[in-house]
Amino acid sequence: MEPKWLSWAREMQAIAQTGLAYGKDVYDVERFEQLRALSVRIMSEHTGAGEADIELSFASEEGHATPKVDVRGVVFREGKLLLVREKSDGRWCLPGGWAEIGLSPKENVVKEIREESGFETRAVRLLAVLDRLKQDHPPDARHIYKLFILCEIIGGEAGGGVETSEAAFFGESELPPLSLGRNTPVQLALMFDFLRNPQKPALLD
Repeated sequence: MEPKWLSWAREMQAIAQTGLAYGKDVYDVERFEQLRALSVRIMSEHTGAGEADIELSFASEEGHATPKVDVRGVVFREGKLLLVREKSDGRWCLPGGWAEIGLSPKENVVKEIREESGFETRAVRLLAVLDRLKQDHPPDARHIYKLFILCEIIGGEAGGGVETSEAAFFGESELPPLSLGRNTPVQLALMFDFLRNPQKPALLD
């Protein structure tokens, strides 16, 4: 379970962001700015991150506060799962990242797989929509929904990208060290379960 202070600070930030979007006068804006500043102080105190960096991250979010969307491509070949190595931590994960505005979920995941692994794919079906807060991820200031989409290879070859150094396929019993902020062992076990049970219905947190 994540610490209560993180949940409270995240909620305070969401209230402040939404309030700043809909505030009716200067007094409303001032109060919501104070609330956001308090959430920044809490985050900084407990994480060791600088207040300036946290303020910049929070200030970049505007409008009604909603969860962010992370898309992950699930690609199998000969019973093995495609993973990419992240340059940021040297660990492995399903290819994917933040959903971009203007692209559908299918288009987003195909783009991410191409950019991070070198493979051209076709999106087949949605396997799961998981709430990061309900999964065993390290704490994060953001509230994130994770979309796992089954895809099949139609071209390309394994390679790296701007954020990844290499791509490879792994069996269920030979998984490398995982980038736990991006995916967990339980989630990858779930993906292999979908491989064994193609008719398994999509999961929803």
